[in-house]
Amino acid sequence: MAVVWLLWLTRLILTRRYQPWLRPHTTTTSVIIPVVDEPADLFYSVLDRIIEQQPTEMVVVINGKRNETLEKVCDELGVYWRWTETPGKRNALRVGLEVCTGEIAVLVDSDTVWTPTTLSELVKPFRDPEVGGVTTRQRILDPGRSLLTRWADWLESVRCQYSLPAMSVLGTVGCLPGRTIAFRRQILLDCMDDFLGEKFLGVFLEVSDDRTLTNYTLKQGYRTVYQSTSLVYTDAPLELRKLAKQQYRWARGSQYNTLRMLPWMLRRARMLALFYLVDILIPFVLLGSFSSWAVAAWHRSGPSLYNDLPLPVEQWKSTLLVLVLAALLSAVSLAVRFGRHFAYRSKDMLYLPAFMLINTFVLLPVRLLGFFRMGHNASWGTRDDSFAGERARSPKVAIPYLLGSAMLVGAVMMSV
Repeated sequence: MAVVWLLWLTRLILTRRYQPWLRPHTTTTSVIIPVVDEPADLFYSVLDRIIEQQPTEMVVVINGKRNETLEKVCDELGVYWRWTETPGKRNALRVGLEVCTGEIAVLVDSDTVWTPTTLSELVKPFRDPEVGGVTTRQRILDPGRSLLTRWADWLESVRCQYSLPAMSVLGTVGCLPGRTIAFRRQILLDCMDDFLGEKFLGVFLEVSDDRTLTNYTLKQGYRTVYQSTSLVYTDAPLELRKLAKQQYRWARGSQYNTLRMLPWMLRRARMLALFYLVDILIPFVLLGSFSSWAVAAWHRSGPSLYNDLPLPVEQWKSTLLVLVLAALLSAVSLAVRFGRHFAYRSKDMLYLPAFMLINTFVLLPVRLLGFFRMGHNASWGTRDDSFAGERARSPKVAIPYLLGSAMLVGAVMMSV
């Protein structure tokens, strides 16, 4: 918890220095929208809002199975589209780049809804020739629909109010979230071959395309930044199963990219390395803590932090009281550290205990599982007919991967 609070304080100090870019910037823009399948009315709204902002050019890349419904939506709005039978977002981006000419390539998810000034605000940081990639502020559409949408909106809010501004001040936003991101097109052209074929532990991974492109941008010597005045909205899963799959995909992508990028970060961006390494290690520390509590409770022996507290004599009463106090103080901790969000959406304070349960019993196991499966090229998970992944890995690759994972777990359990 001391590490968590120290990192929060570090982010808070950096965030206070953050300022969005204010001076207008004129440039040519190419909007690329990969799509597999979307409801026609949502997709129409997505395209229509982008058209209103008059980018230099737009291209929709339908990948996988033919989708005549989406083709008709594009034709009705006069949007140029292409179809590729090869499923997968990475190949779709390649197809889109082949027909684009703008200085700035804007990559947009097919379910992301722009606000009236998204594009004009997004290109402002490119006045600085050292800026290579820019991301937007992102929120969830109608977050009051369910507990899960409130939780997803809370996570987006926390990221946009603390993590992204702090990393932007340093010029090293480690992951430009892919709902809407802009890159200098030449950066994407230079890295496209690696982007389509670079492997991790001998396996090509389709997931985490946004983090991968951010890595290439940083490695080419550019700064990656956050523009808080450029706002987009996106949807969130309404089912717990789909939410878990989404978080699992993100966990795998984030952690394998952290390990792939670690040597560069340790040389060039040590604060970024610290942020991402702690992000990997905290779930294991929590696992060790929970395991040690369980072992101590089972054996009822060993030193206790609670001996000097005025607890009830009965074991079950004292255990219950400690758990209640821990939950209460954890809620206070979250309320303080993420107070900016609760000042904006005060009703979410009522849902904080539920958010804690989701973090503990969904997010924590998913992140642990994602670590051990980050070298497995599974399917996209939340979309049908998208990239299917590979069925198996070479045993020669799996052996060192599993040994490394086992060594880390062994170290954690020894600390318990």
